[in-house]
Amino acid sequence: MARIAVLGAGAMGSALCTPLADSGWDVRLWGTWLDDHLLDAVEAGQRHPRTKAPFAQGVRTFRSDELEEATDGANVIVMSVASVGVPKVTEMALPAMQHADAIWLTSKGFCPDEGGRIELLPDALRRIAGQAGVTLPPMVAIAGPVKANECAERKPTATIFGCRDGEVSLRYARQARTPVYAIDHTDDEVGVEVCAPMKNVYAIALGISDGLEEATGIPHHNLKAATFARAVREMSLLGEALGARPETAFGLPGVGDLEVTGLSGRNKVYGVRIGRGERADDALAEMTRLEQTVEGVPAASLAAQLVAQRAPDLVGELRLMAAVNDIIGGAGDPATLVTQAVLPPAP
Repeated sequence: MARIAVLGAGAMGSALCTPLADSGWDVRLWGTWLDDHLLDAVEAGQRHPRTKAPFAQGVRTFRSDELEEATDGANVIVMSVASVGVPKVTEMALPAMQHADAIWLTSKGFCPDEGGRIELLPDALRRIAGQAGVTLPPMVAIAGPVKANECAERKPTATIFGCRDGEVSLRYARQARTPVYAIDHTDDEVGVEVCAPMKNVYAIALGISDGLEEATGIPHHNLKAATFARAVREMSLLGEALGARPETAFGLPGVGDLEVTGLSGRNKVYGVRIGRGERADDALAEMTRLEQTVEGVPAASLAAQLVAQRAPDLVGELRLMAAVNDIIGGAGDPATLVTQAVLPPAP
């Protein structure tokens, strides 16, 4: 039985334990110093506080001071913490990572290095490891339309594993698959990693349309559809500029993940709050108080820096990304900014 250590006991980390246990892995879940109350609940036999779903049976849990025990002998290590915590947890887990057969990432975001250069998460992990004299095994980016609560409840779910080595992503897609957790595979690591955080950015804009309906009583479905189409195009353009295949954005990592996030994810909820009239900073403060992480907010700013650094020709083309950044910063009317960004210009 292969052993896998999941780092991060939040919604996605805990939910992933269910298909992993079902597919025959020896699963260990490690919680960070922020996860004690989550582990308290599941160790007491309660539903996970974030997913509201039962915790997978047979999974061993470990506290933040038990990282070495949690990763001991792990064939695979899964990074499943919020993107802001990835550098620190990577540094802590390097001794085990270098001996693993693969690193999986469900974390979604961008990471600035010491000089302010914005990196995709796999590149950041490789850099951090290299600075410590460590060579990492292959990395598998995991994305797609996966709501953590549905995954934990064994509802039908499609995801995608992306690795530079397509044989690696194929092997693990076969090893982690269950009858209800179906895994596609690709060698387009960059495309998967671009779509993963960018769909959070664009889900904010989708939520604004829903918030406008709540505020006015009038559906804004046309605006939401135009926003969706523009978001997918921008993900494809950015991915291609960074070396991805443009069609990746039109599959599970892009269209699929954007659809599910735009229906009910935290980033969408943040957009709804703004669309119905809340100030962006007030909405974010309230969601933070409720422990609802809105990863699209930092991702939007970092994405703009990434574009300026590595794809400056796209600065004027990624209109919706720019509009979301303006909205987060409180510059202008959200409905107007989204409308101007997504409606086709006059020919």
